[in-house]
Amino acid sequence: MASDSLNLFSFTGKIRVLHLTWIAFFITFFAWFNHAPLLMAIADSLSLTSEQVKTLLILNVALTIPARVIIGMLTDKYGPRLTYSLLLAISSIPCFIFALADSFTAAAIGRFLLGFIGAGFVIGIRMVSEWFPARQLGTAEGIYGGWGNFGSAAAAMTLPTIALLFGGQDGWRYAIGITGLMALLYSIVYFRSVTDTPKGGTYFKPKKIGGMEVSTPSDFLLLLVMKVPMYAALALLTWKLSPAGVDMLAMPLAMVMYVALAMLYVFDAKKCYDVNREIFVKLPEPIHRYKFKQVAVLNILYFATFGSELAVISMLPLFFSETFTLDPVKAGLLASAYAFMNLMSRPAGGLISDRFGRKSTLLILTAGLALGYLTMSMIDAQWPLYLAVAAAMACSFFVQSGEGAVFAVVPLIKRRLTGQIAGMTGAYGNVGAVFYLTVLSMVSYQTFFLVIAGTAVLGFVTLLFLEEPEGQMAEVMPDGSVSLIDVA
Repeated sequence: MASDSLNLFSFTGKIRVLHLTWIAFFITFFAWFNHAPLLMAIADSLSLTSEQVKTLLILNVALTIPARVIIGMLTDKYGPRLTYSLLLAISSIPCFIFALADSFTAAAIGRFLLGFIGAGFVIGIRMVSEWFPARQLGTAEGIYGGWGNFGSAAAAMTLPTIALLFGGQDGWRYAIGITGLMALLYSIVYFRSVTDTPKGGTYFKPKKIGGMEVSTPSDFLLLLVMKVPMYAALALLTWKLSPAGVDMLAMPLAMVMYVALAMLYVFDAKKCYDVNREIFVKLPEPIHRYKFKQVAVLNILYFATFGSELAVISMLPLFFSETFTLDPVKAGLLASAYAFMNLMSRPAGGLISDRFGRKSTLLILTAGLALGYLTMSMIDAQWPLYLAVAAAMACSFFVQSGEGAVFAVVPLIKRRLTGQIAGMTGAYGNVGAVFYLTVLSMVSYQTFFLVIAGTAVLGFVTLLFLEEPEGQMAEVMPDGSVSLIDVA
């Protein structure tokens, strides 16, 4: 239908907001992955061991786990315009910290803090859902996610050259510092250029802040279960930094971290109970309920899709360099082909989902990514280089189209909770990245790809429990009347 098409060459109304928002996301990923193509120069400059380099990769995605949940809540409460602008401005600081680092510890702190910028993705999901109707939402979210995600590929393609232009041992520092400056300047542009909703629109906020609302006691229990992997991933990171791993944390401090994570989980569970106390006395009216199992399935799928993308983007330059004996610039350029697919793949996943159904699209794409990673596990030095790159790009298509299809469903579950649902689903992507990168630190590249393929099969099985979004979801207007929002 013509009315379902998007004129991306228009720079007015909702298309203007879409362009401004994917650029914000692009800058967050450009800054977040500014280290990946420069790892060899950074390791040489700071005299890092191979184990320390792999630890930086894990640290880069760790803080994003709680950050996406927190940012999701703040977005629902204060709106995407303010939240995105502040995130960009504040996240420029760890860019500068990393650029000025003179030791592994300083670099580790900067890398860990920079993980917060990875939460930016969640904010734009809510912004786009406010401006686009359901029939266009998968495509619009796919464009937002795919073109924004391309920031990691742009970093791989441009930052090594920028570092070479500055030259010397400090070239990488200038390249990374520039990414921080970009984030700081664009925070002002974004704040001055967008609004949370179209003129006259209502921005629905959650009834309470501090925990995700659910509809039934069984959903509440599932929510608590689904929170466990997020804390387990942070415990896994703690173990990696303890004497059992790279010995960055003393064992007494690691034990304190374990206890703190356990206490934080209990506190989180209590906050969720406080928000949902009423459902144990009286269930909401059927029109106001939603099924949390939808969120749980999307979490698992994003673990396998975006989690694997984060991990593979981080390690692929080294993989190509070591497997085919390439120099860092060439290896970075070839590895960027994996992330380059985001320009087409993620929008394609959203578009196909809009046209042919959410569930069927996810089933096909999840099967494809399992086969894709199985193929990548077979790559070795005997392969022609062009065939290895082609295999990575083909796998990337299914991975990123799958991400687009996941977030074609997320905004159709419960409008006022979109930020929190996107935050939790997005956090699972980072849980996957921490898991996969930890696996990578202990096994060969081939086994690493096989593990990802295995988790994709698990995601395919859980998809059988997903229900196709249909009908309408209800939200309460400020005057007490009920607004029905189409989800099909």
